[in-house]
Amino acid sequence: MKQIVIREAGPLDMPRVLELIRELAVFEREPEAVEVTAAHLEKDGFGDRPAFKCFVAEVEGYVGGMALVYPRYSTWKGVVLHLEDLIVTESMRGIGLGVALLNRVVQYGAEKGVKRISWEVLDWNKPAIDFYKNKGALLLRDWDVVHLDELGIQNYLNNI
Repeated sequence: MKQIVIREAGPLDMPRVLELIRELAVFEREPEAVEVTAAHLEKDGFGDRPAFKCFVAEVEGYVGGMALVYPRYSTWKGVVLHLEDLIVTESMRGIGLGVALLNRVVQYGAEKGVKRISWEVLDWNKPAIDFYKNKGALLLRDWDVVHLDELGIQNYLNNI
């Protein structure tokens, strides 16, 4: 079995991280939705006030997966961690990268003392749902994700 190395991503990893993000967008049937660039990721993740922490999974020096997290605040729980994406490239699924990345995210959350780690999963992504359930995650089916996109923000502001 090939050795999996999980490490914190650095600025030089961001082009590969962006490739993984684009691969996920294709999988989620929204290939045109990715607006972020490697330069955005570098600036946002590694400046004076990093907006996120990213972990990468390497096998023989090749980055085959990533997990991107950032802190949030729950009015009920306090500091929590949000897992924005956990991505394993299709050709490397099934060899343990996803488990290793999720393990690292949970360890990181525990190191930070967070009260909860949360993320979203598409309701049709049965392999991911089964994976998370098998790891003990709770799926809250009675909650809907709500967000305003850039146009929605502008429309909102134009109407107040």
